[in-house]
Amino acid sequence: MPDPSAAKRKPLISGNWKMHHNHFEAIQVVQKLAYLLGSDDFKEVDVSVHPPFTDIRSVQTTLFDQKRSEIAVGAQNCHFEDKGAFTGEVSPAFLPKLDVQYVIVGHSERRELFGETDEMVNQKVKAVIKHGMTPIMCCGETLEEREAGGADEKVTGQVRAGLAGLKAEQVGAMVIAYEPIWAIGTGKTATADDAEAMCRLIRETVEGVAGEEAAAAIRIQYGGSVKPANVKELMAQPDIDGALVGGASLDPEEFAKLVQYRLLEA
Repeated sequence: MPDPSAAKRKPLISGNWKMHHNHFEAIQVVQKLAYLLGSDDFKEVDVSVHPPFTDIRSVQTTLFDQKRSEIAVGAQNCHFEDKGAFTGEVSPAFLPKLDVQYVIVGHSERRELFGETDEMVNQKVKAVIKHGMTPIMCCGETLEEREAGGADEKVTGQVRAGLAGLKAEQVGAMVIAYEPIWAIGTGKTATADDAEAMCRLIRETVEGVAGEEAAAAIRIQYGGSVKPANVKELMAQPDIDGALVGGASLDPEEFAKLVQYRLLEA
């Protein structure tokens, strides 16, 4: 198993806005976020924001106007086909034209509410990579699965299925987000030790699929009620390379604190 600290992976803090903020509100949020974050913040941390599709153009142009290219634009989802009769879907080929750099794939809400399968997640991962973007591939277990002792099997199965057919260098360049479903939007958070244990298991699974070099390079985020009160402890763990943030990313002041977690009191 590679030493996770040896790779010196740059943390990625990502804000998933879900179905919040119209494009007027989105402009205000990123303007304030750009004001709150200084150039030094981006030397230590990568940052992405993932607004609804209707906001992406507004966010992109606002960040350009604010000269904040360090804040990457992300999407929350995409289809795996480039084009076709898929009413209401968004092609992965459209997103790079809007400077989208990261795409969340296989979020638990997509899996649980919209029936996305492991096979579909794998197809989307490949489509995102094909178009030069970075997938943030989500995995995580329900409370019932954890209490029944099936958390490890569920998560490692999702990881193996999502990475199927990828080259080692493609795996090493992507992001995996561990999000225990029972901690999303509930106010509950996995302890830092529990989160680290699962993220280490994910890295070990990646090593088994794609080799030691890919396992050392891949960034693994934790997601699930990440807040200023717990972010520093989570980020201190050797196998946690960032956070996929939901509710706290809607408030630019709260999100800025997460990006600046090194400055927070323990």
